[in-house]
Amino acid sequence: MPDSPPRDLVVVAGASGFVGRSLGAAMAGRYRLRGLSRRDRDGTDGFERFVRCDLLSLEQTVRALVGARFAVYLVHSMLPTSRLTQASFEDLDVLCADNFARAAAKAGVEQIVYLGGLIADEHGALSEHLRSRLEVERVLAGTGVPVTVLRAGIVLGVAGSSYQILSRLVRRLPVMICPRWTQTRTQPVALDDVVALIDFSIGERRCFGRTFDIAAPDVVSYLHLMQRVAARSGRRRWWLKVRYFSPGLSRLWLSLVTGVPRALAKPLVESLRHEMTARDDALAQMAGRTMIDLEEALGRAIEGETPLDVDPFASASRSSPTRSTVTSVQRMALPPGRDAAWAAGQYAAWCGRVMGWFLRVTVGDDGSVALALRGVGAVMLLLVPEVDAAHDGSRFAYRLAGGALAVPDQSGSFEFRQIPGETTLLTIVRDFEPRLPWWVYRATQAIVHEWIMRAFAHWLRHRP
Repeated sequence: MPDSPPRDLVVVAGASGFVGRSLGAAMAGRYRLRGLSRRDRDGTDGFERFVRCDLLSLEQTVRALVGARFAVYLVHSMLPTSRLTQASFEDLDVLCADNFARAAAKAGVEQIVYLGGLIADEHGALSEHLRSRLEVERVLAGTGVPVTVLRAGIVLGVAGSSYQILSRLVRRLPVMICPRWTQTRTQPVALDDVVALIDFSIGERRCFGRTFDIAAPDVVSYLHLMQRVAARSGRRRWWLKVRYFSPGLSRLWLSLVTGVPRALAKPLVESLRHEMTARDDALAQMAGRTMIDLEEALGRAIEGETPLDVDPFASASRSSPTRSTVTSVQRMALPPGRDAAWAAGQYAAWCGRVMGWFLRVTVGDDGSVALALRGVGAVMLLLVPEVDAAHDGSRFAYRLAGGALAVPDQSGSFEFRQIPGETTLLTIVRDFEPRLPWWVYRATQAIVHEWIMRAFAHWLRHRP
């Protein structure tokens, strides 16, 4: 018998999430599956192996995608493990997506499949959460790798965060206050359908470079969805509709009752004002799949529940910061025709001009930058250019090589990053370990750094 052809390698980012685990089980045996995880894991759920990878690190992401033919991106709103984070969830999302896109292009990946969110029609007034989903779609396609986008609303599965929020509200509140957002229409989708359509899209040339909405046939309000959860669970509940209920109170309410971290509750609540329904079912038709209706999807989710709460937010608590390092991502706009390498050079000169009255800035022949207080001999921070980043105008990175404010021989970096095809510039500090005690650092150096980057962003916008 001739040898069977080698199976293609598929790398799944977000493999330890509830969609990723189900996808691995469905695709096992037909592909070689490599899952990316932020913690050490053994190969399970159909994955031959898991690779420890922090998507905020370009170097780790590049190594993780070596040899992949296809890649699946199931990541949203990554929470870094640094002890201090100066970044919005949107900026963390765009950095992770850009790292993944660059790594996929370098590895020769033929297709990225991205599970995003249904987008409301009123694009000009989208919430930060939905704008971030659209930006991730754009950034993933920015390096030229064909991207297939599957947009879904609430995924009905027992371990899904959105489903668990609804289920916990129903289980824990005999009387439920129903703000105006509970009347918003939405179109959920069954977990089995999501997995099947991702599986179908991988390697399907008709899907390359296209965006699809995926949803169950039923369009319902959030209130109706909770009422159906209560009915299918055999719970009698009373629903008290209120006309006014501020987003701030809604965030607090969801966080206290369901346990969802407040940082995740904020973008979720802000998105609830949008009606998120599917435009068509083109992908389901292409795949020849009849989508599971709402009642069947709810039944499958409820059957999978146990007496103990399924906690989809436990990974966030388990990933609570343990390293005494800093992650800082600041977004700014580049002037037309400029790139990250130009911005890095301007930054050193700008620091010398604007803060020259107290800061001495010295640029060496090798491009290194030394920052020191005037009248003090010791260098505060020493920035040494990274050789592997200097060749690409869209990236310019420094290694934080020491100084009075940094722990010696630490691996921190300071990078200027341009999103391909855009004027968006990110300044990124990663793995920086300050020498100052943490309470002193937070009250001094951290505040100064954030102020300096905002001032530099203002200068870029109004550059003479």
